[in-house]
Amino acid sequence: MDEKDQLKGYRGRARKVLEYMGARVWAEVEIETDKGIFEGIILPRSEQADDLHVVLKLFTGYNIGLAVDRIKSIKEKGFRKAHYKIPEQEFPYDPAKPNVTLLGTGGTIASRLDYRTGAVIPAFTPGELYGAVPELADICNLKTEKLFGVFSENMGPAEYITTAKTIGREIEAGVDGIVIGHGTDTMHHTAAALTFMVQNPPVPIIIVGSQRSSDRPSSDAAFNLRCASNAAARGHIAEVMVCMFGPTSDTYNLLHRGTRVRKMHSSYRSTFRTISDIPVATCTPTEVKPLRKDFNPRRKDRQVKIDARFDDRVAIVYYYPAMKPDIIESLIDNGYKGIVIAGTGLGHVNKPLYEPLRKACKMGISVMMTVQTLWGYVQMFVYDTGRDLMELGIVPCSNMLPEVAYIKLGWVLAHTETREEVAKMMLTTVNGEITEREPHDGYLIFQGGLPEIEEFLKRGLR
Repeated sequence: MDEKDQLKGYRGRARKVLEYMGARVWAEVEIETDKGIFEGIILPRSEQADDLHVVLKLFTGYNIGLAVDRIKSIKEKGFRKAHYKIPEQEFPYDPAKPNVTLLGTGGTIASRLDYRTGAVIPAFTPGELYGAVPELADICNLKTEKLFGVFSENMGPAEYITTAKTIGREIEAGVDGIVIGHGTDTMHHTAAALTFMVQNPPVPIIIVGSQRSSDRPSSDAAFNLRCASNAAARGHIAEVMVCMFGPTSDTYNLLHRGTRVRKMHSSYRSTFRTISDIPVATCTPTEVKPLRKDFNPRRKDRQVKIDARFDDRVAIVYYYPAMKPDIIESLIDNGYKGIVIAGTGLGHVNKPLYEPLRKACKMGISVMMTVQTLWGYVQMFVYDTGRDLMELGIVPCSNMLPEVAYIKLGWVLAHTETREEVAKMMLTTVNGEITEREPHDGYLIFQGGLPEIEEFLKRGLR
């Protein structure tokens, strides 16, 4: 921040009002408007924002915008210099505590608000995370390593491979558990990739993120990190899992298997759900309670299979009505070796796609069918459409999630391009990506507004 410009980011009408009233950015103020009096700190404004509002950070921690034409007066009560960086702190070592490695990749759990652009940007190093969450020292000895500093949309095969190999190295070195800080938007893709690339690990591998940045009062970053660190340090489940809020409040987190988890809401803190199955466990900063018995247990050996390969000539196609053949044709022309279709119903697409799909299969391209309903199984024997598609060479992928099928197909194609071998590997379960059946409570959606649901929720909240 350039402190010479006391109104950094402000322009036009907003700047004129602040200049007239002698207000400064980072000043602690009392602003009187025709809607009442507001107290807080004037924040820098995004350079891309309008010139009609003053941004105020309330003492509750929340930010609001005040329309400049409603401001009557501004009284400065103090000044708080902005601090953009949390100092790194050396993590205290206790020989009695488990050793955990925290691998940083970026994302909201390792971010701050950039007031120049108004965007959340990667900024914290793993060491800074300890400076922000000192309670981590009560759980374990924490070694930190920053692998990347990117948002999750920029995670891809190269990052998956690097992360998997780093995990293998840390396991060989004797670590008791691994935590991976990751952006939430594609966390389930990375969880699936690491499940295939890091098989039968002897220690927990916990992927964690946050829905809300660390500068917000409602941030879930600290609680998620504490839960993930405890699951990695002391939990008995040695699998690749995602650790995020269970309910909307910070009472416990859920551990989701890496091949059955999906982000299901854009902003809720409890955004991650296990699909067509139940979570592996609940966890808090002090305990881990398994919800199922069929998990890979923690072991004392250092044996792990690292199979870090990926062929990125794979695409996922979400079918929609009236989809044109050129969508499939373009994938063929551009040299793709695998296609995952998220089909309708039990696994269907329209007839205009039949010919390019037949062509793809004849050219040795592996085409997999999943369902866009997410819950449920591909059943291509029920209707003529499904049987016709299977005759073309399309392989039904049972109840594998579309994104998981995409990740697995990229991993499989790095081993073989022979369609028969690809199909065999795709349908051979590594860790829960295909299940024999769905639990009776695996599909449960509360449809708000229905009288019986409202009554049920009232009873549950009493």
